[in-house]
Parts: sequence; C-alpha cells; structure tokens
Amino acid sequence: MAASSEIVIRNKVGLHARPAAQFVKTAARFKSSITVANLSKGTPPANAKSILSVLTAAVQMNDRIRLNADGADEAEAVAALCVLIDTNFGEP
Repeated sequence: MAASSEIVIRNKVGLHARPAAQFVKTAARFKSSITVANLSKGTPPANAKSILSVLTAAVQMNDRIRLNADGADEAEAVAALCVLIDTNFGEP
C-alpha cells in the first residue's frame, strides 16, 4: 500500500535550486520509490530522487503537488518531505 499526500509549495522559488536539492537529498534517504507530480500544471509524476526530474516538474510558489511513496518506509518518506515543505525548506 502506497503513501500519498497533497501539499502546496509556499517557497518563493518553488522547487528550484536549493529547495529542489534539499527535496532530492531528503527523498534519497529512503528506500521507497518516491514521485512528485505538479497538480497545478498537470505534469506527470517525476522521480523525487532525481534533481533533473524534480526541476522538470516546474513547481512554483503556490503550486499544489502530490507526493507518492511505495516501499518499506513509504509513510516516513512522505512525512519527512511534508515537514521539509511545511517548514519552507528552512527559510524564513
């Protein structure tokens, strides 16, 4: 059973540059397969462990995304990525 969550990106640059790198680094800590889809733009699910895939999703500020994880630590993976996003990637 996969874990999934929808969340809005509030970071002013979206998932670009430093926030995207943090996102990928966090996703890479988990064994589960993780994807991110930009629901606002209708992009197909992208590999959350690949910086190029995440950047291709073109996630900007106020875009709604869907995180999906499937594997042994799927719930923890989705929770960790949601916390990262909710805390604005450590930015004020």
